[in-house]
Amino acid sequence: MGTSVIRRAAAVMTGVSLALLPVGAATADPASPTPSPGAVTVTKAGASFLTATSVAAGVPVKLTGSTGDYLYWSFTASAGEVNDVAASVTLPSRHTGSTWTIDVFDGLRRRQACTAGSQSPTVTGAQTTASLGCTLRRVRPWAEPWSGDPLPGTYYVRLSVVDLPEQDLGLPIQVEMMISATADGDGQPEDGDLKAPLVPTVASGTVLAADASPPGVEQEDEQGWFPDFSSRWIWTAAGGILAAVGGVVGFGLTRRPRRGTA
Repeated sequence: MGTSVIRRAAAVMTGVSLALLPVGAATADPASPTPSPGAVTVTKAGASFLTATSVAAGVPVKLTGSTGDYLYWSFTASAGEVNDVAASVTLPSRHTGSTWTIDVFDGLRRRQACTAGSQSPTVTGAQTTASLGCTLRRVRPWAEPWSGDPLPGTYYVRLSVVDLPEQDLGLPIQVEMMISATADGDGQPEDGDLKAPLVPTVASGTVLAADASPPGVEQEDEQGWFPDFSSRWIWTAAGGILAAVGGVVGFGLTRRPRRGTA
């Protein structure tokens, strides 16, 4: 009787596991983000932070590049949003495998951690597609400066290859990328509110005049105590005079009187 009970229990457990298997498989593979209605596909990317191509959430990106290139995009995130970055790289035939990575930086160019997604997958030489993903933490409306938590402002996405043999550099690739934003409704200030979004105060291609200072930086007053002359010249002249007086006094103290001849 004990054997029959054990067999029935095993059959029940097997049926339960088979019933739960499709559910687990469905949850393990998250759905890819869908483009926004009427979104126009972006067909370019920047080569650095300064030249990053601006994209919005729900706008697909599709372009042709080369292995070894650094591809940059930028997007804006608001408080209470959870942003997800999904990218796919179609690879040609090559000699060996490679490792790709997708990194996200905030407006201060601090690297942000990913809570989910395949951030640095390694593909073999036989695989033709590398799928990457990064789910950021929820953007907070306020945080301590030392915490490094994601705050509202500009974010940068960088796609690159980190492990590739030299003979495979320059091969053509097809890149698809899209950013999705989900608001969880928790964008209220947490004992504080960010005064301004973390947006870099740089303008690519802008040349400042020789006497101009960058935006938001006050030029220091170098006049010192004397409004008409620079204090640097005053102290230089005073130092020269003191050195000359010291030399004359030292020569007078060390000079020996001449003895008369008999």
